[in-house]
Amino acid sequence: MEILKSIQESNTPKYRQIITSIESSIVNGVLKKGDKLPSLNMIKDKHSLSRDTVLMAFNDLKNRGIIHSVVGKGYYVSTEDVLVKRKVFLLFDELNSFKEDLYNSFLQNLTNNVQVDIFFHHFNIAVFKKLITDNIGNYSSYVIMPANLKDVKSTIENLPSDKVYLLDQINDELKKYPAIFQNFEKDTFNGLSSGLNKLVNYKKIVLLFSKEKQPQGILRGFELFCKTNSLNYEIIDTLEKRTPKKGEVYIVLDDENLIRIIKKIKKVQFVLTKDIGIISFNDTILKEVVENGITTISTDFKLMGKRLAEMILTNEQLKIENPSKLILRNSL
Repeated sequence: MEILKSIQESNTPKYRQIITSIESSIVNGVLKKGDKLPSLNMIKDKHSLSRDTVLMAFNDLKNRGIIHSVVGKGYYVSTEDVLVKRKVFLLFDELNSFKEDLYNSFLQNLTNNVQVDIFFHHFNIAVFKKLITDNIGNYSSYVIMPANLKDVKSTIENLPSDKVYLLDQINDELKKYPAIFQNFEKDTFNGLSSGLNKLVNYKKIVLLFSKEKQPQGILRGFELFCKTNSLNYEIIDTLEKRTPKKGEVYIVLDDENLIRIIKKIKKVQFVLTKDIGIISFNDTILKEVVENGITTISTDFKLMGKRLAEMILTNEQLKIENPSKLILRNSL
């Protein structure tokens, strides 16, 4: 059976006829995963088409993940599932419990014919650049979590601007792209302000902050809050060799250091809330029960995932600030 049927003069665009014909060949078993397609020029010449028409059809199939290209060799069948209508490239910085909530919510709110491939750059700019560069043209949408990485603009600009969505953090050099983001400076300031009546009972507020991984907005919001309210504060980058003191309240931004500070508090036999306090960022089910509840400042990650899915499905080009709040529990 011929892979590509004759192209007719009809109301159906010629590029769409090419797509339908290749899909039919896959469904009928003429083409299988790994098979090579006829070249662009071969199809162009045989059916008296323009090269752009054939390329448009191939790009549609490629963006949906049905075929892929190999430089210097041609196009190959990637999957036999022709029902995939969209293929999403999702690049996270890292996976943790709250980002898993975001990811699951995103998947749950997409339609069944959308395929999502997830990748992680782990705050490594070389990995970030390679993952994006290797996947140019392979997806219909690109969702990117740039975190606080520097010099990412030139890499992201290699992608079609109408297919890029930013997640969680944005900066001035990326302001042209649609995004769902957290306003870390405002959220930190407002969240701490909501707990001011509790925080004034402590002698010092200690922020554990890693400049390599954490948003600078958190640092700015924290310093603004402390200075505005004339509170004694300290910023540290590690808990190593630090012994908690009575009257301190620790703000920790990741779960690993949350466990570390709890262990240190137990070691010196302090009573949480009475002797010392903790505020964590990014709420999880675990924080509802650990030490009878850990106070958090957190955005709604499930809402973020849901809204992201809606943007992808409707091709919305918006900037949406995801809400955040202080969740007061036993640790403060």
